[in-house]
Amino acid sequence: MGNSELQREREYVNGLYARLGELIEEAKQRLAEVRSSDVGGGHQARSERDSFAKLFEDRILQLQEVGDRLAFGRITTDENEPEPVHHYIGRIGIRSEDLKPLLLDWRVPQASAFYQATALNPMGTRSRRHLYVRGRELVRIEDEVFDSKLLQSEGIQLQGEGALLAAMSAQRTGRMSDIVATIQAEQDKIIRSEIKGVLVVQGGPGTGKTAVALHRAAFLLYSNRERLRSSGVLIVGPTRSFVRYIEAVLPSLGESGVVLASLGQLYPGIEASEDDPTATARLKGSIEMVKLIEKAVRSRQVIPEAAAEIRVNGESLTLEPELIARALKSAQATGLPHNEARVVFARAALGELTERMAAKLRERGSTLDDSDLALLREDLRTSDDVKVQLNTAWLPLTPQKLLQDLYSRPNWLAELTPDWNPEKRALLRRDRGAEFTISDIPLLDEAAELLGEDAVQDQSRLRQQQEQAERDIENARQAIESFKVEGFIDAKSLAEGFADYSDSVTTAERAASDRTWAYGHVVVDEAQELSAMQWRLLRRRGPSLSFTVVGDIAQAASASAVGDWSTALKSLIGARNQSDWLRLEELTVNYRTPSQIAEQAERMALAHNLPITAAAAVRSSNWPPELVNSAETAVELAFEVGGTIGVMAPKSRLPELFEELQATFPGRVGIGAEGIDSEITVLSTFDAKGLEFDTVVIVDAVQIVDESDRGAASLYVAMTRPTQRLVFVGTNALPDGIDLSRSSGKQSESEMAN
Repeated sequence: MGNSELQREREYVNGLYARLGELIEEAKQRLAEVRSSDVGGGHQARSERDSFAKLFEDRILQLQEVGDRLAFGRITTDENEPEPVHHYIGRIGIRSEDLKPLLLDWRVPQASAFYQATALNPMGTRSRRHLYVRGRELVRIEDEVFDSKLLQSEGIQLQGEGALLAAMSAQRTGRMSDIVATIQAEQDKIIRSEIKGVLVVQGGPGTGKTAVALHRAAFLLYSNRERLRSSGVLIVGPTRSFVRYIEAVLPSLGESGVVLASLGQLYPGIEASEDDPTATARLKGSIEMVKLIEKAVRSRQVIPEAAAEIRVNGESLTLEPELIARALKSAQATGLPHNEARVVFARAALGELTERMAAKLRERGSTLDDSDLALLREDLRTSDDVKVQLNTAWLPLTPQKLLQDLYSRPNWLAELTPDWNPEKRALLRRDRGAEFTISDIPLLDEAAELLGEDAVQDQSRLRQQQEQAERDIENARQAIESFKVEGFIDAKSLAEGFADYSDSVTTAERAASDRTWAYGHVVVDEAQELSAMQWRLLRRRGPSLSFTVVGDIAQAASASAVGDWSTALKSLIGARNQSDWLRLEELTVNYRTPSQIAEQAERMALAHNLPITAAAAVRSSNWPPELVNSAETAVELAFEVGGTIGVMAPKSRLPELFEELQATFPGRVGIGAEGIDSEITVLSTFDAKGLEFDTVVIVDAVQIVDESDRGAASLYVAMTRPTQRLVFVGTNALPDGIDLSRSSGKQSESEMAN
């Protein structure tokens, strides 16, 4: 009976793939029809054709990205029918030609029972079936029965090991995969919670925080399509390694167009991968930098100490400090950013200079009409003498130049910080040509906010956008009729979409290049690491305060980290009542880290007075933690496990370690973010945040602890990355709290079941 039921399910899954292929071919055919349409030579008509082509291209890409493991579950309900009704659950929704549902998208409300139903609360579900697919072939089925009447039914395959533990025991691939088939009830509740406000997901290592955050992003994009379609979702991770690790998850869930960025990529045009030393990073991350940057900007608006003589077309005029002061005051009163207010300053100064020059000419008998005054004003505006004086008083600035000057001009910094001691100022000192760091990114953004953009360019761009939007709305209905796609898209959505598609630039691409872009939702992973200045930056990216904040306060290892979420999020929520905007959910089960490893990590953390977030480890592995003499020996042990290997060491050791391993295992070793796809990846404990490996090799654990005041927290992060095996490399000395003699072996099957 079991084999016949398996075969029946195989036929159903094969049918789903066949229908998927049909949908792809249909979309390709429609794409070919649109591309071959004769729309004449008009630019608008060509733009509309290209817009529809992009719609079908995106649909084809979405269907193709789903790939393997299209379906992963089935729930059985009565639904007042004579026979049980089966609903299949998968990555996307699929309907037959007559629109009968063949596969439910995992995000629809009807699918929630697959994740949340229990024996005590079956949610109208009689049974839940897990479909285990390898590639595109169904290899096994397992059932959980909530209705005892079904226990005698033919084809029921009672669940054995369970979907979650099977998934967690599987080897890693170097990239994160989705967990859509194994979402647990406490995770599903968080994923499907409302979009408004700041949701904090707190959980210890291995509790699935990152997976929950990504699946929540996919769910929100699906359930809030209209709201998020044009504004998008920003997902922020701690490092480039992390971003590369997670980048394939959302496309596999049927979503694309999301902006993924590390903390060093949040300012367009600059990608910072290195951070400052601890003390400097802490200072740059502090809220007092807001006042410093404000003072730095205001100090570039200067009233001259003495009058200056200017010459225009052979005429001389005295430019007194009082004239500049009046123009400055007039511009500052507008409250506009520096570069935009400068336009007001220049207009006011030129206006008064023009009046004074005209008065001087009239005194000498000249007659001036309005056109003469306009010419006179233009002569003054283009005069080298006037340019020098106005630029000296109020020079246009870029954020990059402002920070470079601040760091490389110690005398100016001292003027701005009279209450700082020399040691504190020295933390910011560096050469003008030095690369910007991760901690500089929010300072650049703060400066950009105060400096503003070029007002003339902004007005021109806005006017062009408005004109284009009017043309798009006017032609949308006609385009739908011309291409015979009634019902596929409405006129309003199409008009909005012209801007998205006509230039082949996606919403995500535009958002990533626009510093002022306001996202509809922001997801922040490893959020316990963020400084007050980084939270200020993210608040500007998500002004609606719709956030999913994911992390573990106990794992904080950065210089700016704080000890509780209320303090950490103060710069995000501001003066608002936190109880109205902030809600906390906790994940309590460690699915990733084997119990033997989790015990060692927790003992080490407690020995170094680190707070830890309790999470019950529900699985074990065959290999207790161990100590060996060399990294090469440790990697050989890791080969016994298979899968991915993360080799972590003090930052100074990484290049040397990479060369050693590359010499022994040529072609199999990568380093840092670019090496995340390699079988063996050498990386720092900082870059390891949020990642997981089958085996983790830790070199010089004692030095990792000793190299910074948060070194123990960094080691704790490293020790909780493996899903199977942990190997230390070094002498017999290990940090306090680690006692390998106390490592237990693999749990029995009965222990795991309990």
